[in-house]
Amino acid sequence: MRISKAFALAASLATAYAQVYQGFNYGSVFPNNAPVVQQDFENEFNTAKQLQGTSGFTSARLFTMVQAGTTNSPTQAIPAAIATKTQLLLGIFLSSSDEAFNNELAALRSAVTQYGQAFVDLVIGISVGSEDLYRISPIGILNKSNPGEGPDAVVRRINAVRQTIAGTALSGKPVGHVDTWTAYVNSSNSAVIEASDFIGTDAYPYFQNTMPNSIENGANLFFEAYNATVAVSGGKPVWITETGWPVSGPTENQAVPSLANAKTYWDQVGCKVFGQITTFWYTLQDAYPTTPSPSFGVVGSTLSTTPLYDLSCADSSSSSSSGSTSSTSSRAAISSRSVATTTNSREAQSSATTSGSVVGTPPSGSGTTVPFTASSAESVPANTVPANTVPANTVPANTVPANTVPANTVPNVQTVTTYTTLTTCPVTYVSGSETKTSITISAVAVTSTHGSTLATVTTAPPGSGSTSSPPPPAKTCSAALSGEFQYPHLIVPVDKSHPDTAANTSFNGKFSPTVSSIFNFDLPQSYQGRTCTLVFLFPTRESLQTSNYILSGAGGLDVSRLTSPATADTTYNNQPQFNGTVGSIPNLQAGNSYVLGSGGCFAGWRTTYKVSATGSLELDYFQNLSPAAIGLYITVC
Repeated sequence: MRISKAFALAASLATAYAQVYQGFNYGSVFPNNAPVVQQDFENEFNTAKQLQGTSGFTSARLFTMVQAGTTNSPTQAIPAAIATKTQLLLGIFLSSSDEAFNNELAALRSAVTQYGQAFVDLVIGISVGSEDLYRISPIGILNKSNPGEGPDAVVRRINAVRQTIAGTALSGKPVGHVDTWTAYVNSSNSAVIEASDFIGTDAYPYFQNTMPNSIENGANLFFEAYNATVAVSGGKPVWITETGWPVSGPTENQAVPSLANAKTYWDQVGCKVFGQITTFWYTLQDAYPTTPSPSFGVVGSTLSTTPLYDLSCADSSSSSSSGSTSSTSSRAAISSRSVATTTNSREAQSSATTSGSVVGTPPSGSGTTVPFTASSAESVPANTVPANTVPANTVPANTVPANTVPANTVPNVQTVTTYTTLTTCPVTYVSGSETKTSITISAVAVTSTHGSTLATVTTAPPGSGSTSSPPPPAKTCSAALSGEFQYPHLIVPVDKSHPDTAANTSFNGKFSPTVSSIFNFDLPQSYQGRTCTLVFLFPTRESLQTSNYILSGAGGLDVSRLTSPATADTTYNNQPQFNGTVGSIPNLQAGNSYVLGSGGCFAGWRTTYKVSATGSLELDYFQNLSPAAIGLYITVC
């Protein structure tokens, strides 16, 4: 098995959280919506402890504090945990309503009063929400997930939980959040990380169906997802709150559910992290009384200590003891790509994204001239986890308006190419159970565009009453993703040979004599007064490990601004209107990074770019980092 050696960052774990736990996820209802009651929880907790081939599964992750079938009575998992001495990661369900959230808090308060210290001693943490940021992200909306919560709402809920437990025996217990890694590496959600004592991450390579996700690549995808979360965690502990491989169900791209593949994933992921990282596997049993599709349970329809496949970790160097102290003081971070997530049926019954940018747009009538300067490549990041494309068809809540964008034209484009050797500092990465250090040295070409005056703003943000924007700084950010940057939140191909056909959203950029691709970008208001640079990164195929591209013909790329954002329904005939040329690449060559345009960030906007091929060039690529970045990005400085 090959583990991808991407750029990495070591993140220290706080001593206070050096205790390591392992267990399974437990929902509040069965697949037929029947409530899980105390005896059911006790049976499951005892089964987990006695599973053949394992040891140390003495913890449980819950999704809600409310017992199914009641308004706000505490979950009966609590007395079951007390009876079986099972440690608990409590769950507070969000993404519903204020009333439902208040019922969660009422159940939490009642649990402390009703069960006292016997309950409190078993609590290892409180998770406020589960995948709420993912649910409200473009890909979550695209996948028709349950309603989600924006970062501000999640932070308010976290603070409300802390206020609820203040002065009680639970005071001081770590309070955090559970979500997908794609939500965490999105800088607009950083407030959730800052507000959390721990970070819970969910990762399912099985659902990563837009990339090579066979079982042979499963562990590679998982470790990249986990370590991407670690890299943005600010040193806070990152717990694995959901992962697993299905034993039955549909094939997702190259991912085939089977007992053999579930066993392989257990060996290559579970056996590497058990005893090293707090982990809650998905799942002990999900096939009673009916079997969902896909099904992830390690036991079948009959609850038994005999698993469906061998769970022993005889070949693993990791410990499987629960509550052990981790011997590793740091976890490495590997840059990664998109992770789709499973919907826990028992969780579901229990109950964006960065924002938009315009590159270099001065206020109307300002007469501001922004000279474009040649940009040289800078050091490859050793401490920033890049994010990959997440397609979307709608604007998530709590983000910036997306109806119109200011105009921007960069005429008289010239190109200047500078070759610079990029040397990264030694970085640490995780490869299964191994920890290694590497130094990367490579040469890239950075092509910068030069132009004259940018056009004026034609439309102000709704309700602003003004067309003013900050004067754009006269500089160009690096083409390297070594600092803050933004990735497109929607890619839509349009084909003039099929002008009325909507291709829907895509993870790929596609360019040919008939096909162009439209990219939506969002930047937060916090970028006001900073510089934004639009770049196209096109590494050699040899530097890509999990991405790829198909390139034929000769030519380049033309990049233009559009007047409004694209959607999943955008076609060639109904695409937004042309709003000015941004830049061009006369002759696209692998191994180069191209700066297309630079200027002041028009913060708080969604902006849209169309990229078209020139000459006979045809290119189809998967936008992500693996470990070399490929595709269209905006760097910020």
